[in-house]
Amino acid sequence: MTQERKVSMAGKRKQQDVTEDPRYHDTRKLLKKYRDVSWSLELSVQRLRNQFHVEYGTDIDDFLDTVYLAGADLGGTELEHHAQCIERSHKMLTLLENAVELLRNKHKNGEAYYWILYYSYLSPQQYQNTEEIIEQLRPHIRDISRTTYFRKQEQAIQALSAILWGYTAQDSNAILAGFIPPQT
Repeated sequence: MTQERKVSMAGKRKQQDVTEDPRYHDTRKLLKKYRDVSWSLELSVQRLRNQFHVEYGTDIDDFLDTVYLAGADLGGTELEHHAQCIERSHKMLTLLENAVELLRNKHKNGEAYYWILYYSYLSPQQYQNTEEIIEQLRPHIRDISRTTYFRKQEQAIQALSAILWGYTAQDSNAILAGFIPPQT
């Protein structure tokens, strides 16, 4: 076997692993981290603003406007590194928030799924147990029981996963199998 063929096969195997390995598209884990990342991001921005004000005696936004107007380059500085970290975290949160909004507005069960995801993972207040979450859901979802909550939560996460990651190869095969009869 040629070296090119080995590399090509390894690349296909790696691509297949990414689409079928749940670690790469773990929506539940992403949702569980949302509050922590959101809080950490807020603290990081505030800490950076305060530190900058103490060190330079000016607001960071005014400083950056002045630097960019002057054509100065902040490449490679600690300030640039902090800004890039904050920007990456912000982009991740925005991606998730936009996907949740799309789910809410476009999915046939979007409103119910939104509230389930909101009280389970996204609200600033983290509830202590399932009963507290269900109490919060009652004004939004009529007659919700514990089992209904867990079933709908799983469906909401699956729907959100489809928005975030698209269909994986396994999902597509299952869908196609429903339309194409098995060959005998």
